[in-house]
Amino acid sequence: MTEAERDELIGSQKGLCVICLEAPAVHVDHCHETGKVRGVLCFNCNSGIGKLGDDPDKTRRATAYLEGNSWKPILVAPGVYQLPS
Repeated sequence: MTEAERDELIGSQKGLCVICLEAPAVHVDHCHETGKVRGVLCFNCNSGIGKLGDDPDKTRRATAYLEGNSWKPILVAPGVYQLPS
């Protein structure tokens, strides 16, 4: 991504991180598998999704946890667990 493309993307986001909508967008975020640019994030949001391994399922479970709905495995048979859907 060129500097001009980055600046255009930041401008389209009104200069803000697309996750928290508060902090300045300074870090170009991309998919580590495809290399495709997803947007520009602040340091904290970029670090956060990186620490969750860019994994949408982990991110959904983190959101559910923050909303008070933790995803606990359900024992359905000895040694067999099911995750809530």
